[in-house]
Amino acid sequence: MICQACGKNTATTHIKTTVNGKLTEIYLCPDCAREQGYAHLFDDWGFSSLMSGLLGAAAPQRQVQKCPSCGQSFEEISRSGKIGCAECYKTFRSQLLPMIQRVHGTARHKGKVPGGSALQVVDTNKQMVAVETSQIDEKKRLLQKAIEAQNFEQAAVLRDEIKELEKKQ
Repeated sequence: MICQACGKNTATTHIKTTVNGKLTEIYLCPDCAREQGYAHLFDDWGFSSLMSGLLGAAAPQRQVQKCPSCGQSFEEISRSGKIGCAECYKTFRSQLLPMIQRVHGTARHKGKVPGGSALQVVDTNKQMVAVETSQIDEKKRLLQKAIEAQNFEQAAVLRDEIKELEKKQ
């Protein structure tokens, strides 16, 4: 079969991909496969080391990047599904972002943030001090609790009280 990219050489690589349920097949020669990024297709499966072992040659060793703090490699993280330490996020950021995006739907944090508690550190004397919350903030907190408890009558009353307080401001 002839290479479908250049139309000149004999195809030795057969690539099948399915995107949105549509199957596409392409046959490539070694040069075109290398140009399109399929040159090291079998490296992760140990194919090159298997062949070199059969032929008696030593396989070239790849340099594996490891976290400077915990020593875990990205392969270990992807195999176990667990990040070793906080430094791993910095070390493997480019590899982790697509995985996080795929799992969570986004790479941005949308959850709670630290500092939402009633106690905060005051800079002058480094002491924990109770922070006074406004009446509106307290009503909003109670509204959220009522919604979580599915107490919708109480939630409606709190909603109306919040609207009245916001009008006065």
